[in-house]
Amino acid sequence: MSFDFLNWLLFGGLIVFVALGLPIVFCLGGVAVIFLLLVWDPPYYQAIYWDMQRVLGSFSFLAIPLFIFMANMLERSGIAEDLYTMIHHWIGRLAGGLAMGTVLICTLLSAMVGLSGAAVVTMGVTALPSMLKRGYDKRIAIGSIAAGGTLGILIPPSVIMVVYAIAAKESIARLFLAGILPGLLLSSIFIAYIGIRCRLQPHLAPSLPPKERASWKEKFTSLRSVILPASLVVLVLGSIFMGIATVTESAAVGAAGAILCAVILRRFTWQKFKETNYETLKLTCMIMWILIAALSFTRAYIIIGVLQFFQEVFTGLPLGPWGAIIVIQLTFLLLGCFLDPFGILMVTMPVFIPIITSLGFDPVWFGIIFVVNMEMAYLTPPVGLNLFYMKGVAPKGTTMGDIYRSIMPFVLLQGFVLALLTIFPQIALWLPNLLMGSQ
Repeated sequence: MSFDFLNWLLFGGLIVFVALGLPIVFCLGGVAVIFLLLVWDPPYYQAIYWDMQRVLGSFSFLAIPLFIFMANMLERSGIAEDLYTMIHHWIGRLAGGLAMGTVLICTLLSAMVGLSGAAVVTMGVTALPSMLKRGYDKRIAIGSIAAGGTLGILIPPSVIMVVYAIAAKESIARLFLAGILPGLLLSSIFIAYIGIRCRLQPHLAPSLPPKERASWKEKFTSLRSVILPASLVVLVLGSIFMGIATVTESAAVGAAGAILCAVILRRFTWQKFKETNYETLKLTCMIMWILIAALSFTRAYIIIGVLQFFQEVFTGLPLGPWGAIIVIQLTFLLLGCFLDPFGILMVTMPVFIPIITSLGFDPVWFGIIFVVNMEMAYLTPPVGLNLFYMKGVAPKGTTMGDIYRSIMPFVLLQGFVLALLTIFPQIALWLPNLLMGSQ
C-alpha cells in the first residue's frame, strides 16, 4: 500500500470516529487496531506491549493517581468553601469583588488540585449562587468560574504536565516551575479584566451593601482557612523544588496531607474517603486507557513514516521555525474544539516534540505553550469540558448560549497570554533556569 493511502486510512478513520461521537480512547485504539491488523505482522504487536510497559511502569506515572486523590480529597473537605468565605469578607465590598475573588480562589485551588474540573464544579456550587443572589450579571459570574478553573492545569501540581513530561521525557519539576509565572500572569490578567470592566460598568457586579460587609475581626478570623491549604502547597511544591523529594514522593505526601486536612477540619468520613478513592480510580483508568490507545496509534503512524513526513512539512513552512510554531498552535486550537486535552497530548506529542527539538525550541517552553492551548480547549465550543461542567451546576434557565458568551472575553485573554509566551519564552523559562540551571 502507498504512503498516501495509509495516511488517509489512518487519519481519515480517526476523523470519522471522532465525528461519530465515540470516546477518544475508542477512536484512537479502534483505528490503531484496525490499521495494524491490515498492515502489520502479528509478532510485532509485542512492540505495543513494551510501549505500554515502559510508560505505565514508570515511577513518575504514580504521581498521577496521587495528585488526583489529593484533589478529590481536598474538594470533599470543604476547603474551597472556607476560602470563598474569606475572600467574601475581604474584597466583597469592591465592584466585581466576588468574581475577582473567585478567580483568586481558583488560583489557590490550582496549587492544590492539578485539575480543571474540580475547581469549576466546586466554585460553581459555592460561588455562583452567591454572586447571582447579589445581582451579578450571569456572564461575569459564569465566565469567572469557567475561566478560573482552567488555571488548574497550568499552575503546579498539574496532572496534564506530569503526562506531558512522561511523553516528552522531560523533568516534571522543570515543567512545574515553568508553569508558575504564566499561571500567575494569566490569573492576574483575569482579575484585572474583571476589576476594570466592573469599575466601568458597576451594574454588572455591584459591591456588597454596607450591612453585609464583614468587620475587621471577621476578616482576620477568616484568614485561618488559608493556613492548612497554604501549608500543604508549601510542603508538596517546596519538597519538589528544593530537591528533598521526587514528584511522586511529594504527591504521596500531598495525598496523605489532604486526608490530614480533612481530619483536622473534622470533615473526614469513610463515605467521603470511599468516594474519593472511586473518583480517583475512575479518572486514573480514563487517563491510562487514553495512554494505551494513543501508544497504539503512535506505533501505527511510526510504521507508515508519518513522523518523517510531518517533519519535512513543518520544516519547509514559510517563516521558518516560527511558521511551524504558528501552525502547531492553530492545530491545537482546532483539535481543542473537538477532543479531550489528554487525547490531544498523546496524539500530537509523538509528532510535534521531535519537530520542536529539531527546530531548536525548548521542550519545556513548548509544554507550557501546549498547556495554555489546552486551557483554551477547556473553554472553546462545542466540546469544551468546562462549558459542560458549568451547564451542570448553573441555575435553571441558563442556556449554552449564555455560557458561550460568558467565556469569550476570557478566551481572548488566554490568547493574549499565549502570544506573550510565544514571543517571550523567558516568561516560562526564567524560573526553572534560575533554580535548576539552563539545559
